[in-house]
Amino acid sequence: MTQTADAAAPVRQPKPKPTRRRVHRAWFVAAVTFVTIIGAAAFRSVPGLLIDPLHDEFDWSRGTIGAAVSVNLALYGLTAPFAAALMDRFGIRRVVAVALTVIALGSGLTVWMTAAWQLMLCWGLLVGLGSGSMALAFAATVDHPADVGQKPYGATEFVPKPAPVTGAARRAVSVLFSAARTGPFWLLAGTFAICGASTNGLIQTHFVPASHDHGMPITAAASLLAVIGIFDVVGTIASGWFTDRFDARRLLAVYYALRGVSLLFLPMLLAPSVHPPMIFFIVFYGLDWVATVPPTLALCREQYGEDSAIVFGWVLASHQVGAALVAFLGGVARDTFGSYDVVWYASGALCAVAALLALVIRRRAGGLAATV
Repeated sequence: MTQTADAAAPVRQPKPKPTRRRVHRAWFVAAVTFVTIIGAAAFRSVPGLLIDPLHDEFDWSRGTIGAAVSVNLALYGLTAPFAAALMDRFGIRRVVAVALTVIALGSGLTVWMTAAWQLMLCWGLLVGLGSGSMALAFAATVDHPADVGQKPYGATEFVPKPAPVTGAARRAVSVLFSAARTGPFWLLAGTFAICGASTNGLIQTHFVPASHDHGMPITAAASLLAVIGIFDVVGTIASGWFTDRFDARRLLAVYYALRGVSLLFLPMLLAPSVHPPMIFFIVFYGLDWVATVPPTLALCREQYGEDSAIVFGWVLASHQVGAALVAFLGGVARDTFGSYDVVWYASGALCAVAALLALVIRRRAGGLAATV
């Protein structure tokens, strides 16, 4: 009887200890990527804030300082198409580590610079090469989860790493030569070069010294640039929504036309203090800053199919070349005329040209752009 009762009694199992949920490695990768890109972009954009201090300290002309910024912007754009090939060949971590070291070296050496050529070497060549070697491609080429034996974030099964693609640099050049024989490529490159000229080359580089010319403190002008950076996120998202629903060519025409009109009013808005009309300009320019990217990318995809990503990389390079030209010419104009007024008006006219170029692009319902 006792044995039977003992056998029928339920056996108590120990409660399993709750497993501690670990944070997925993807979040750490995203955080490191975010900080790395922000740091590289910050070093690349600092010279625009230092034009007046460098001019006062070393008596360098604004054209000379603009030339260093010009080299920086051009190298940033021209290096980016080959950055993915460098990462495929030597590995992401090595390329990014070397790029960050070059940026740190270039910025650190400026402490001892005494001549203009040293500014061009440090901020122009070194920081330009370093930031261009990682900033654009790094965000899209981070490590695969299989490298550390983990599943992709949100996946239920392990996904093996794809075989590396060889000949990325060769393909980038071949696609460039192929696209360069088509009309839409030059129209897209031309409009995007003007986009870069009126944003990175003009406002990012010369807005702060132009505001300082009118008595505005550098810190206040730099804060206005920060507001532009906030609103360009909103503008980009909204532009993507519009691009899904409206003709990309007409969107580009509207964006460039409105940007050009706003630049014509800017000389009248510059003052020692920040007032509501200037805030309106800053908010609008922020909304319009990167709004040109979604329709430009959509047109590249429509015209060039599976090569659209590479074509857009070269169109983006033209964006930085346009920015480089205006960064230099804007400084020369300030030295020559004593103000930036002619730069604002000329840039407004360029935006009008970009609006017309966008409307000239032919839509293609299917297939690739015709060779000319």
